[in-house]
Amino acid sequence: MPSAVMWFRRDLRLGDLPALGLAAGAADAVVPLFVLDPRLYEPAGPNRRHFLACTLTQLDRQLAGNLVVRRGNPAEVVPAVAAEAGARTVAVTADFGPYGARRDRAVAAALGRQGAVLRAAGSPYLVEPGTLRSAGGGRFAVFTAYLRALERAGWAAPVPAPPARFTRLRCDGGPDDLLGPHAQPGEHGLPAWWKDLPLGLAGHLPPAGELAAHAALGRFVEHNLGTYAQRRDNPGADATSRLSAYLHFGSLHPRTVLEVVGTGSGADRLRTELAWRDFYADVLWHHPRSAREPLQAFGRHLRWDSGAAARRRFEAWATGTTGYELVDAAMRQLLQEGWVHNRARMVAASFLVKDLHLDWRLGARWFMWHLVDGDLASNQHGWQWVAGTGTDAAPFHRVFNPELQRERFDADRTYVRRYARAAAVDPAGGAGPEAADPGAPRRHAAVIDHASERREALARLAEARQSAAMGAELGGPRGVGRPGPGHREKS
Repeated sequence: MPSAVMWFRRDLRLGDLPALGLAAGAADAVVPLFVLDPRLYEPAGPNRRHFLACTLTQLDRQLAGNLVVRRGNPAEVVPAVAAEAGARTVAVTADFGPYGARRDRAVAAALGRQGAVLRAAGSPYLVEPGTLRSAGGGRFAVFTAYLRALERAGWAAPVPAPPARFTRLRCDGGPDDLLGPHAQPGEHGLPAWWKDLPLGLAGHLPPAGELAAHAALGRFVEHNLGTYAQRRDNPGADATSRLSAYLHFGSLHPRTVLEVVGTGSGADRLRTELAWRDFYADVLWHHPRSAREPLQAFGRHLRWDSGAAARRRFEAWATGTTGYELVDAAMRQLLQEGWVHNRARMVAASFLVKDLHLDWRLGARWFMWHLVDGDLASNQHGWQWVAGTGTDAAPFHRVFNPELQRERFDADRTYVRRYARAAAVDPAGGAGPEAADPGAPRRHAAVIDHASERREALARLAEARQSAAMGAELGGPRGVGRPGPGHREKS
């Protein structure tokens, strides 16, 4: 009886999965396959490893124990599984990341040599990266123009789960095996001086899998959708969707989310946030190097601090002991939950780059190690947006004042009380309000003075722009991309 292989990647679900329909339509039986790719798994932090293992366990249960888990290079493993199954078709959801695209070309070539084919249907996004073009036929440099184009173009409706008969082959251990020592990685490729920093598994990760994703979506619609547009920026309100991890692993597709939330101000705001995810994937598709290099030319000339003092500042930031309440709460939330509220992410990122004068790539790497929802395109370009080297063209001048941000978005200190273990001390040396409480924990002195460091950040910006302009006059590098027109703050 002919078989097809359904190769799961960032689409760990059975509903609204076009690739599964493709596989089911190509053969009488489907072999569901997940390949544990060392290129992707080894650099992943413990939270993503653990959540992946739990997600695969739930998927295996939905498949009645038929999920085939193999380890190794997909260019070798996938053709081998197809040969074992007698499959001529391997179905996938298209991958548009720099590594994923190269990997899929290699797999397609290997399958072709044995008379099989790799067929792609759908993507993890509302619209495939590279699809939308500006009026002039070029890429989009700023988000607002991309959003308008996305709303004009629209996206496909969700598709029902197809009838499929699943069959299994030999496994290299089941998903549960990944919850053991594999969930706690070594310090693969991390800076040696991070060894004494908290790098382990967070204590509070969300439940995993497709059913948990739909339950989370249902709770959001019931409790937070109606006020999402008004309250989403308040980190203490717990008013966001908390769907990012499910979207990253594909337990839920964004078009399914939009179908469920319907219309209204909350739905409109959520659609904008999902569009950011598409936009950053599109930027990465056009500029693969932007995952590691500044998108703006002047970013190559920014002067970052290094040495022992810089490391101490990074350690204070990473452990939530800077003395600035909102920053510290954000970093402690990251360590406790493997997730950070978006407003708090921006403030913490701005503090690292513009108050501590540390390279955005160092912060991006710390976030990727700890985040359950760590996504290359969204994480790297979100950090570049804050650093002013990315798609925001009103960029480096924006220096978030962490105290004013706390007063505006967490006025009653609900968020900072929830996550900040120690009371903050303001830059002038006075204790924060928690110090009046005799039961309050030890206070941390502010590691820097924000006003002074803001001036230093702007001076370095001017210096970098002058250096970039001189380099351009001499025919030097112009960066990965060119600045676009004005763009508002991401919120």
